[in-house]
Amino acid sequence: MCPHCRAFITTKDRTCPYCNEAVAPPAARRSSGPVLGGFIPHARFNTVIILVINFGLYLATSIYSMKSGRGNAMGLDSYTLIDFGAMYSPAIAAGQWWRLVTAGFLHGGLLHIMMNSFGLFDLGALVDEMYGTSRMLVIYFVSSVAGFYASSLWKVGPSIGASAALFGLIGAMIALGTRSRSSAAGSIRSFFVRWLVWGLLFSLMPGIDMMAHIGGLAGGFAVGYIAGEPRREGSPGEMLWRVLSWVCILLTVVSFLKMYLWLTHTPQ
Repeated sequence: MCPHCRAFITTKDRTCPYCNEAVAPPAARRSSGPVLGGFIPHARFNTVIILVINFGLYLATSIYSMKSGRGNAMGLDSYTLIDFGAMYSPAIAAGQWWRLVTAGFLHGGLLHIMMNSFGLFDLGALVDEMYGTSRMLVIYFVSSVAGFYASSLWKVGPSIGASAALFGLIGAMIALGTRSRSSAAGSIRSFFVRWLVWGLLFSLMPGIDMMAHIGGLAGGFAVGYIAGEPRREGSPGEMLWRVLSWVCILLTVVSFLKMYLWLTHTPQ
């Protein structure tokens, strides 16, 4: 969008074709071209990776639950979810902080994971396009952790699911619309406020973790508002967000390693 006349232009334009004003070089967003031989669009690459992790864990927990005789793929049992890293406040209070991370990648049944995946597929790509890859990963991570931390203060658990991070992505888009006073920003803000209203109404249903959604929303809005849109590639600000994104990835890997060690060394 041209910063002078607010007309939509391409990322290759150096001069706005509508008002003839010079525009800055393109920000540090991902290219929209495809990766993996055209199989996955660039903007959806990180989203697809998250979805693959979610479905991989769903398959593993389903098999584990069925072998235990306590549940099945349509509805996993609480013991299985706790074993694989669900938010469980007594365990978190005992020092298992990594549950605040792993809980966001677990799902309790087929309907649960399909609903979250449907929202993540679109929202993840949109936030990636608007904020850039590094900011999107930080927003997703912080939203999920903030959501399950808020949940741990409110309930015992177990609590799981990507919806805390999804509410964080919605919060980030509302923050994007709040930072600017343009008509386009107002439209973005209004659109995602409607998403938020429907999401919160859905959260009133029995069994839905409202506090995880509210915590995720607050975390996503805060990071989105602080982050703003990407700046020039290679600038100190962009380098900082890249480092922060790798810190989030590293913490996620460490959390799953701790979950695996705990699972394999705990008597079942």
